[in-house]
Amino acid sequence: MGWEASLSGPILVYQILKEHVTEPQTASCERCNREEFVTYTGIWPVAPTPFTDDGSVDYDGMKRVLECMIDQGVDGICVLANFSEQFLISDTEREALTRLSLEHVAGRVPVIVTISHFATQIAVERATFAKSLGADIVMMMPPYHGALLKGTADQTFEQFQAVGEVGIPIMIQDAPLSGVDLPVPLLVRMAREIEMVKLFKIECPQAAGKLRTLIAEGGDAIEGPFDGEEAITLLADLEAGATGSMTSAMIPDQIKPVLTKFAAGDLAGAEAAYARVLPAINHENRQCGFRSAKAAMVEGGVIASDFCRHPIPPLHPDTRAQLLRLIRPLDPVVLRWGH
Repeated sequence: MGWEASLSGPILVYQILKEHVTEPQTASCERCNREEFVTYTGIWPVAPTPFTDDGSVDYDGMKRVLECMIDQGVDGICVLANFSEQFLISDTEREALTRLSLEHVAGRVPVIVTISHFATQIAVERATFAKSLGADIVMMMPPYHGALLKGTADQTFEQFQAVGEVGIPIMIQDAPLSGVDLPVPLLVRMAREIEMVKLFKIECPQAAGKLRTLIAEGGDAIEGPFDGEEAITLLADLEAGATGSMTSAMIPDQIKPVLTKFAAGDLAGAEAAYARVLPAINHENRQCGFRSAKAAMVEGGVIASDFCRHPIPPLHPDTRAQLLRLIRPLDPVVLRWGH
């Protein structure tokens, strides 16, 4: 399945831009040009990080993951996020995966590189590195480390401000994992006072309510309101004003119709599309987590192993079997891609 067959949204814009660029450019220059055309809408899943059975990063498998995601018709790709097991990856591996992902995708869709770190200096260094390789956006959680080290509102603002000076669009990830409260007034302040803060991934409890308030209070400064959490609350979040969703890479091709139908004003169609995928999403969100996409990719011949590094346990065979029973009737690209 070729990626050219599913051009839409930002992907179409990318292709038009490429056809009109005649002069050689650096990666950062190309990124600046693309930024003018990228719209923050659609489905931008997180790419899982494949390992071999001995726990080594499977770099060839990573290329296959990215190709599969492009064939799924995604509007963008996020790498090195929590669902990429970023907390189980070394700094050296992180750099290698950043470089590989950006070089392999090669501008076919926008790429978000996650750069979260408690240390502002390191977050800035990661943002600078990602920008130098042509990343379109960086995503970061507020500064935290463990259960007790959490940035204050002022420290959080200062960290995002420092990263903003790198000159690459920023997605703020408002995720329960950090344990840091990001109240709407703080998010609106960052959107208005830090030019590069443009996107917001809201995946906290009651996400729809927060999205609705954020958009109402932030206005045009909220350029890309997204939801997350595997799209478990997608329909409510779209009703609240979300323009995009960051799901896993398991079945984005099956979730995308919810967004496209809603954007077209077909609420009944969006509800039907959502009801169709909800059992699988619920099982992923409540039972599997980031292991679900890997299990599906092994089943579909995308990658060779669904290994997760210790202390993450493998999926229980029964949980894995139920996951596959739920997604198989959907006929997702992932189960056909490698066969």
